[in-house]
Amino acid sequence: MAAALTSQSYTPTEEAEIQQWLTTSERLKAPSADSDRSSILDTLNAHLSSRTTLLGAKPSKADVAIYETLAPLVAKWSPDERTGEKGHPHIVRHVDFVQNSTLFGLDVKEDQKVAVDQDDVRYVKPPVDAKAEKERLKKEKAAAAAAAAGSGNDASLVDRTKEKVKEKVAEAKETVAAATSDKPKKEKKEKAPKQPKAPAPAAAPPSPALIDLRVGHILKAINHPDADSLFVSTIAMGDAPGEDTTEYEGQVCRTVCSGLNGLIPLEEMQGRKVVVVANLKPVKMRGIKSCAMVLAASPRLKEGEVDDHKGPVELVSPPEGAKAGEKVFFEGWNGKPEGQLNPKKKIWETFQPGFTTTETLEVAFDAKVVESLGKADVGKLVTESGGVCKVKSLTNAVVR
Repeated sequence: MAAALTSQSYTPTEEAEIQQWLTTSERLKAPSADSDRSSILDTLNAHLSSRTTLLGAKPSKADVAIYETLAPLVAKWSPDERTGEKGHPHIVRHVDFVQNSTLFGLDVKEDQKVAVDQDDVRYVKPPVDAKAEKERLKKEKAAAAAAAAGSGNDASLVDRTKEKVKEKVAEAKETVAAATSDKPKKEKKEKAPKQPKAPAPAAAPPSPALIDLRVGHILKAINHPDADSLFVSTIAMGDAPGEDTTEYEGQVCRTVCSGLNGLIPLEEMQGRKVVVVANLKPVKMRGIKSCAMVLAASPRLKEGEVDDHKGPVELVSPPEGAKAGEKVFFEGWNGKPEGQLNPKKKIWETFQPGFTTTETLEVAFDAKVVESLGKADVGKLVTESGGVCKVKSLTNAVVR
């Protein structure tokens, strides 16, 4: 067994869970398991949808047992059985992880590994529109309440009871009015003049600091199922759980569509750090809601040139050691970003033209491009911990 496994310690709860998965592995091997194998696989796939290993992130002998049982089965699955709408993509990912990771010490020879094409993703579950779902449930409750009210036989009794209550209340009011009619009326106190309202705080002056730039960590990227030019990336960027987030491998992430397919190899998108714009209004791109934007650089067009969208394109890279969610800003323009940019104010459209790269491949903001600022400063794009964001080779490029 691998040293990584033998050095692990487990809580009693984890030990019990390991035993459960070992039992599941044996059940899957049994000839009588054919009838309930589908249900077991569905449960296992759902369990792995938000976990790297069966315990979450910690490797165990249960992962090895499940791999050894399922690898021959997964090897025979069709592409639709693997990543189709009714497939088991998370089981496929787990099998590929165990056979290639050194954590488990299996040392599987290349010709014995299950062949996994990470680019062949047949189905991506569309994100749930939380507002639409809430409205649907509200309408269902209202319809059920109306149906219940319409089926009752005591409606007239309820109505008459209400009338009696109203009569009693009216009588009580008349009695109180008669009893107090002879009492001298109190003089009305003069109302104090209303204090003028405090002036609203002044709005923050337009600045590139209003744009929420952060370090993002791409945990996985796939081809968009319905758009050849798009990648769909799952990116951790320091969010708390919310309407526009999902959970992947134990981390809170956003789904981001980017038009980089054909410009950047898909393998370069996997597991890398990028810089993201986190407060643009989410938009649907061919059926998938995109909740941020990945910054990339491309050559600046010369006068008369037309953008043919053929590249080259280079991703903006944060400095070594930058953490997902870390704030990114232009030197001299550090401030509090807006929660979500108002499209009518065109903050992004105003300041993005000043995003560029220098002769030393550093990403920067050139203030003189934005005439309304009345400045000529150039500020480097830096992380809060102090490193500079760069590109590979494009100088004087457009960054967007």
